[in-house]
Order: sequence, then C-alpha cells, then structure tokens
Amino acid sequence: MIPSAFDYAAPTTVAEALSLLAAADSAGDDVKVLAGGQSLIPVMKLRMADPSMVVDLGRIPSLSGVTDDGGSLTIGAMTPHHVVATDPLIASYAPLLAQAAATVADPQVRHRGTIGGALVHADPAGDMPAPILALEGVFNLQGPGGTRSVKAADFFQGYFTTAVEEGEILTSITVPKYTGWGSHYEKFTRVAQQWSIVAAAALVRVEAGVIVEARLGLTNMASTPLRATSTEAALAGCAVETSAIAAACTNAADGTDPASDLNGDAAYRRHLATVLAKRAVLAAVGLSEERG
Repeated sequence: MIPSAFDYAAPTTVAEALSLLAAADSAGDDVKVLAGGQSLIPVMKLRMADPSMVVDLGRIPSLSGVTDDGGSLTIGAMTPHHVVATDPLIASYAPLLAQAAATVADPQVRHRGTIGGALVHADPAGDMPAPILALEGVFNLQGPGGTRSVKAADFFQGYFTTAVEEGEILTSITVPKYTGWGSHYEKFTRVAQQWSIVAAAALVRVEAGVIVEARLGLTNMASTPLRATSTEAALAGCAVETSAIAAACTNAADGTDPASDLNGDAAYRRHLATVLAKRAVLAAVGLSEERG
C-alpha cells in the first residue's frame, strides 16, 4: 500500500517547525512530525496513520549532534543511531547508549533512524528507551509554552505514549557522564535485526572488587521501559563473582508486566529477563557466564 495524500513541510528552524504545528492544530489538521521516518513511514503506508500534514525535522541542523556540557552530554534528537553508536564522546562517557544503538535493526535503519524519533515513538520493544532510563537521562522539549525538561522516569507513559504534548518537539536528550562505570546491553531476538523480545541494559560501578552501585533497565517487559529496582538493590554490595551476581539477578522480573505474543508468553519473558540481566551485569563488570 501507499500513504494517503498529505501536505509536506520541511522547516529549517525549530521556531518554524513549532509555527507549522501550531497552525495545523488551529486548523484542526492531523499533523505528524517526521524524524528518521523508520517507524512513521511504514505505518503511513499501512494507513494505520493517516495525517493530513507531515512536518519533516530533517533540515534543522540544530537538532543533530553530540555536545559536551561538562558534567553531561547533550544529544540532539535528530542524531542518527549510527552516530550514537560511533560518537567518541558517547563511547567515553555513556557507552551503554552506544552499545544499544549498535543493535538497532540494520545499517540502513541506523543511518536513517534517529534517537529522538525512536524515543518519542516509544515502542516497548525499542532498544533506546531502557538505556536512557538506566542512564537517568533528561528529555528537553520545546513547544508553544517555551522549553521544559522531563526526566526519563516520567517520560514514558504507556504503549507508544510519552510526555510530549500537542505542539511540542523533542529537541535533545541530556545524559550524565558515567566515568568509571561498566556497562552492557544484552538483547535477545529469534532472528537478526528483529525487535527485542527482551533486553537488559546494565550500568555498574565497582570499587575494590565490590559493586557499589548498579542500574538495570529492561526492554519489552511492560508497556514502558522499566528499572529492575529489586535487582539494583541486591547488586549493591555484591562481590564481583559470577555466582553472587547470578543470585542477585534472580528477581530481575519482579514488578514487570510482560505481554504474551507469538515471540513468547509472559512467563518466558520473565525467565529471559533474569537470564539477560545476569549476562548484562556480568559483561558490565568484565566477567562471563563461564567463569566461576
């Protein structure tokens, strides 16, 4: 199928984009914002989305790139996944994000798709939300009422639903620097380039052979990304040993509400969460399952 007819606009500034959104809203038009288009275009072709106007953000240079803010990094919402996966600043200070971005779909999608588009789309199986949640990132929004910032814990609100309001645009994401932390993104799929059936995003700080702080985000274990807080608490003070880490990760699925579908039922996903959490934490501290 092909999309229904729609008007198209490609502003060159955020102000111009916001003006177009405001005008469309006033006219009662159904408007969609186009980032990389890797999620929007397919659903438009299936006519699951049928906007009367599409506002393409691809020609706004200020929305792309990674900047060093001293204690944090700011990543433009239109930064492609490939850049997130290969940028030296991200590799140095937020490698968990680079590790997750490198698993997104295939090279074509990673070069075209954007981090902001994926986050606003908020697919529970998407690979970018859980790492941002584990990193305690902040979403920077701009709209008719000005600018505001939303913590990752408050940004994801349900299936394909976020805190972005009508007329607003996600302009960037800010993440703290994590110097001295280990990280790993462990993803399980049945075939290459598939959406995550379940994934775990681990961020761990070790001192003198002991985990002193851990953060663990889970992908596709509920309608939104989740923090495995029970496991995070169990890991704090845990020795960097395979058996101790495995024991701490046994409750990784606590508080989750995974769906049942053709890829696996809820019980299977809960089991996967414990396995992938263990693998992610072990990799983050430099161990493997084979080591005792």
